[in-house]
Amino acid sequence: MAGAIIENMSTRKLCIVGGILLVFQVIAFLVGGLIAPSPTTAVPYMSVKCIDVRKNHHKTKWLMPWGPNHCKKLKDFDEAVSRQIEANDIVFAVHVPLPTKEMSPWFQFMLFIMQLDIAFKMDNDLKENAEITLDVSLAYRDDTSSDWEEIAHAIEIRKLKCTFGSPKTLESEGRHYDCDFLPFMEIGSVAHKYYLINIRLPVNERKGINVGIGEIKDIRLVGIHQNGGFTKVWFAMKTFLTPSILIIMVWYWRRITLMTRAPVLLEKVIFALGISMTFINIPVEWFSIGFDWTWMLLFGDIRQGIFYAMLLSFWIIFCGEHMMDQNERNRLSGYWKQVGPIAVGSFCLFIFDMCERGVQLKNPFYSIWTTEVGTELAMAFIIVAGICLCLYFLFLCFMVFQVFRNISGKQSSLPAMSKARRLHYEGLIFRFKFLMLITLACAAMTVIFFIVSQVTEGHWKWGDITIQVNSAFFTGIYGMWNLYVFALMFLYAPSHKNYGEDQSNGDLGVNSGEELQLTTTITHVDGPTEVYKLARKEAQE
Repeated sequence: MAGAIIENMSTRKLCIVGGILLVFQVIAFLVGGLIAPSPTTAVPYMSVKCIDVRKNHHKTKWLMPWGPNHCKKLKDFDEAVSRQIEANDIVFAVHVPLPTKEMSPWFQFMLFIMQLDIAFKMDNDLKENAEITLDVSLAYRDDTSSDWEEIAHAIEIRKLKCTFGSPKTLESEGRHYDCDFLPFMEIGSVAHKYYLINIRLPVNERKGINVGIGEIKDIRLVGIHQNGGFTKVWFAMKTFLTPSILIIMVWYWRRITLMTRAPVLLEKVIFALGISMTFINIPVEWFSIGFDWTWMLLFGDIRQGIFYAMLLSFWIIFCGEHMMDQNERNRLSGYWKQVGPIAVGSFCLFIFDMCERGVQLKNPFYSIWTTEVGTELAMAFIIVAGICLCLYFLFLCFMVFQVFRNISGKQSSLPAMSKARRLHYEGLIFRFKFLMLITLACAAMTVIFFIVSQVTEGHWKWGDITIQVNSAFFTGIYGMWNLYVFALMFLYAPSHKNYGEDQSNGDLGVNSGEELQLTTTITHVDGPTEVYKLARKEAQE
């Protein structure tokens, strides 16, 4: 009778904990779906063809496409030919943002891609594997009367990948090629109100610069930035979740330090996972509102990489620590084969990110994909990281299979075991199955919402209610992994309570061999974990 009461109370407690976490998970999705706008906005820009007349004592080298000090414009290149204006004297100017608007630090970043309008002409055809050379400059100012200040200047080369759907005959002249978008620029902060982009296409026939690139009619840019409303919601979530994870992490480690034994490996890994989650949560992005921190995108990638590496390492070690008869447990060196691919893959992705966004800190127009050497290097890093990821999942699947095989063998022999050993194995089995269920649910939700966000239009409309799917994906998945880490530390924290002398090893009839088994995992004679208690696995008379 007493056992049934305890079991009902434990089940009720577990249901309450699960219900609370589920409520917070639903709130995380609703915050993004109902409160936040779409994560990003794409704005198309059409460049204006300006005449560079600095030879005629032009006051500034920056050419404005519109406004009181706008440049002298060209309608098209036919006008340039008729006025005998050379290609080197033509500048494509783009002002960001559009007229009557301002940029804001809440936009966080700016990403630009380029599209070229290239017309077919018999005497100026687009050569195969053609490359275009861009002389690009970027400037800023914070009011309409100030002078432009240069941010960056570079000469970049982009490969043209274009197709022509019609026969190349006289009748097809004037039709446009279908060209792929080109990476143009990425900046990790939006600290100023106005930006100006000047693009030149220098021509040097002797050196073969910009020769055989067809007849370029226009240059279009698409600017992508984060929505300010989404940024505020994102910052608010980070600000709320940081103390939540920090408090549970301090509580968890305090529970461990109150034990009379040293922390075991699994406890250390769970604590390290909490540290990595806190590292992601700390809302240092608030400072980007007042400071021009262009390295925030790179810093964000590094933080996410550390968390994912810790998460993958935790799954391996969790499975390994539940190999119930394995002698190599509780030692990190025993997992070098499984953790090694994680380290190698993470290092490769870090080097790739440094070669891309690291260089963009100095040159925002740089892209590692624009040269053959850069492309091969980037693909090499990605392939090595992919191989390491495949090896990791092979190791993980093999270990999960071994654990379930051990579980099947132990469950059949549980009735014949002594009470302490039986309770010990029941606790291990319950903890493993419980975490596997939660982990599979989190992974499945991540994949499902990612697919849904890619195949939908970005929002769903139910009557008068509009749900932003992409925003819900970001806030929901971010909140979900925070709850995952929170639940780990809460449910797997050892108890420091004194359960009395009736639960000592002597009263439970545990011999020295059984005591060794009890002290090599998280369930210890000093006190069971919260999951152990909630599932009524502790030794109670």
